[in-house]
Amino acid sequence: MPDVAIIGGGPAGLSAALFTAKNGLETVVFDTDKTALHYAYLYNYLGIEEINGDEFLRIGREQVDAQGADRRDEEVTGVEQTDDGFRLTTDGGEYDATYVVFATGESRDVAEELGCDLNDDGTVAVNSDTETSIENAYAAGWAARKDKIQAAISVGGGAAAALDILSKEQGKPFHDFDTPEDDE
Repeated sequence: MPDVAIIGGGPAGLSAALFTAKNGLETVVFDTDKTALHYAYLYNYLGIEEINGDEFLRIGREQVDAQGADRRDEEVTGVEQTDDGFRLTTDGGEYDATYVVFATGESRDVAEELGCDLNDDGTVAVNSDTETSIENAYAAGWAARKDKIQAAISVGGGAAAALDILSKEQGKPFHDFDTPEDDE
């Protein structure tokens, strides 16, 4: 059973997967490749002079794969709570996970069907850690924001979800700071 199931393979989902997989949580990403980032050209992204969305996704997917996340080209059609977390139904089967991250772009149907509270504008209501009204269920990126969205915001939302999950797993605030090996 994966620890973390992430629905969506855009910047929010890939960011969440990168942090959780890198830090030892079994992570599955349901990535049907329907992200709006395919239509983007990033020239205002911190640390990157310019890059098209397809290249950004290619690099992100390579990073996530290198950390051991399991990316699946399966559409999630339902999510329900179980005693141990969540059961996700896809067009390819069923999966159980302790945590779920909705990085579903403008589609909020599956989160709403699970019972997550929505804001007046139809976005999934989240706290500052991107956790929804349902414990251990998170929403990041366009799913939690309407119109005021950018790739950097999506990446940050996915990272916030991952760090909260990692903090819960560690039982204390988790920090993911990498330093060069020769740094003292």
